[in-house]
Order: sequence, then C-alpha cells, then structure tokens
Amino acid sequence: MSVQMNGADFGELLDKYAELLIKVGVNIQPGQVLMIESPLETMELTRKIVRKAYEAGAKYVQVQWDDEQITRTRFESAPDDSFDYYPEWTAPMMEQLAEGGGALLNIKVPDPELYNGIDGSKVTRANKAASLARQTFQRYVRNSTFSWCLVKAPTRAWAAKVFADLPEEERVDAMWETIFRMNRVDRPDPVAAWREHLDVLLAKRNVLNGKNYKSLHFRSPGTDLTVELPEGHLWLGGGKENGRGVYFVANMPTEEVYTMPKRTGVNGTVASTMPLNLNGRLVDRFSLTFKDGKVVGYHAEVGEEHLAALLDTDENARYLGEVALVPYDSPISNLQRIFYNTGIDENASCHLALGSAYPTNLENGTALSREELLARGANVSLVHTDFMLGSAELDIDGLLPDGTVEPVFRRGNWADGALDRE
Repeated sequence: MSVQMNGADFGELLDKYAELLIKVGVNIQPGQVLMIESPLETMELTRKIVRKAYEAGAKYVQVQWDDEQITRTRFESAPDDSFDYYPEWTAPMMEQLAEGGGALLNIKVPDPELYNGIDGSKVTRANKAASLARQTFQRYVRNSTFSWCLVKAPTRAWAAKVFADLPEEERVDAMWETIFRMNRVDRPDPVAAWREHLDVLLAKRNVLNGKNYKSLHFRSPGTDLTVELPEGHLWLGGGKENGRGVYFVANMPTEEVYTMPKRTGVNGTVASTMPLNLNGRLVDRFSLTFKDGKVVGYHAEVGEEHLAALLDTDENARYLGEVALVPYDSPISNLQRIFYNTGIDENASCHLALGSAYPTNLENGTALSREELLARGANVSLVHTDFMLGSAELDIDGLLPDGTVEPVFRRGNWADGALDRE
C-alpha cells in the first residue's frame, strides 16, 4: 500500500486503527474473550487487531472468516431447501459469547453488487432463517448486554463501487485513506481524538433529552413526515455501557444521535436520499407512506422487489424503530461520496430505521418484555434496517411538551448552529 498521512506510513496507520478498534470500539478488558468476524480480504488488519487484543489482556480471540464468493456460490448452486436453513449450532455459540461477557468486532463491508443476477427470494428466505435463529442474540445486541462494534475496511469490490471514478489500481488506497480519515486515524492520537468526539455527541444527546420533544416534523422535497416520540424516550449517540458497565462504541465511524419513534405515531411520506444496500441488493430512489405508524404504500425506482421483501419480513417490519439526526455539514457528508454501506452512509445523513427499536432508547427499556415494549410504544421485529433521508434541503421542527414548535434543523443542519461542530 502507498497510503501515507501526516508522516505516517500505511503500517503505522493500520496499527493505530487496530488499536483504536480494541481500545475504543469494543474496549477489551483483561480476561475477556473476543470474536472477530472478518472478510478474507481484510486479513492484514485482522491480524493486527488480534495482536492488539491480546496486548490489551484478551484471554482468547476467535476469528470467523467470511468469503463473499463462497456466499454467492451457495445462492448459485445450493438446493432450494438450503435457503430456509440456518446452522443450529451457530446461534447458541453467539448467545454464549454474549452471556459470558465476551465482545464482538464485525468488519462489515458487503459488496453492493454481490447478488446481481441472483433470485431475490432466495436471499430473503436465507436472511429470514438467520434472523429467526438469532432472535435471542439480537436481543442481547439491542439491549447492549455485551460489547459489540461494527467497523469498516476496504475490499476490492466495495472500493470499485465507491471509487469507480478512479483508476482501478488507486481505488483500494483511496478507500483506506477515507476510512482512516473518517475514523480520525490521521490524528496524532486517534484514541484521544475519539474520546473528544464522544464527549461532543454526549453533549448533543443531553440537549435533546432536555428538550423532551413530543414529535418531530421532517420536510424536504418528497418528504412530509411527522414522527411522534414515546413517553420516556432517550436520545443516545456515540458510546454506551454494556450490561457489565463497560463503555463501548457500537459503530465506527459514528456521527449520529438517535432515539426511538412511537410505533403507531408516524404519519406522512418520506423520500430516500441515498441508495440502500440490503446485504448485497441495492434499493434506490424510493419512498414510503405511513399511516398510524405502518407503511401503507411504497415505491422504488431500483430494487422495489427487495424493498417489498424487507417490508414483508414479519408483521412489524413496516413500522419504524429508530430516528437519527446527523447534520449535513459533518465529516462524512462533507466527503461528498456515497459509500453504498449503511454503516457509513447513515453517519452522513439523518435517517430512519424500519423494524426493531433499541430498548436502550427507552427508560428502563432493557428490563421490559416484548409485550411491555410494544405497550410502551417501541417496535419489535426480526429486522432493523436504516435508510437515509437527510439532505441540504431538510428542515425539522420539534414539538415541545408545552405545545411550542421550534426549529431543530434548517437546510440540513442544526437550526441554532450550536450542535453541528466539534
């Protein structure tokens, strides 16, 4: 690699990135077990992460390798009953990791075009089988029972999609430079830079929690949407504590503050502003119409069949589980590039999520049963899929408890200008 930034060569930057993911992302504690889910192409980074984990005191590090060509081969060649099957031993393994206080680091970078030419129903069935089998584990994820972190690293296919305007031999380097920059690895002390950034996000969410908005009204071309917020909702963002009191950061990079909508309190229409990569299937230029919380109409110029399959995953996939605010004038948005990866694109744009809410966004939510969460206004579903609606034309108003309406966003940024800078 020929990547150099601020006098550091690629090897030094990769070391800093690995250390950041261990010290800030999953925040490994002495004696802890770590599982890493990694594409084969990110082997060099993964090896460094393993070393940094052991240096931080990890007791054991397990690496689960993934190869997308093998994944695609299944959908090309496996018998039909393969797509309703999920290995029964896999889910308990993940549950035991969470229950035992382990940590999960997932390098998640699906090829946006992985399933081109594949029957979409096969992918839908396989995803649903996995979601059904992993319901207990996903509950641990959404309740922050244990430390987990989703991170990014270049693969050739992903870099080719994002940097299609560059010569082929320059794309992976360009992606590395971008990932280092958006994760503050180019700073003299990335760990300290991240701690400062997390303090900024904490200040933002404290302001929003103090406001206690009853609802948010989103307006932009194609969007006129009112989102009620349930009583006792909490704004989060940056990092959080797991069930054992250890602070971790679930997404790197992250620029959002987010909460849960009231399940039955969403009305109007929203238009997407970025493509959505549904695990290797693209949906683009789509709109959703809500009535009393439920999607009652939808259209997509690209991938409408994939959107339809998502909405039909289960009875609650048509309701929202998250509303997140990200200013248009922010580090990732200012790169002026679509990444076809929700973990990055959602941090360049205000967004909503179809499907399950995070119980952590509700006072005492992690102690509630499924029925109690639904009664409190939270959605519960097999899926949680973010999609972007932010733009330079987005205005948001907030309804205060006393009935006053005040501007929250104007032209894509915080209305008062006080919360959109570091």
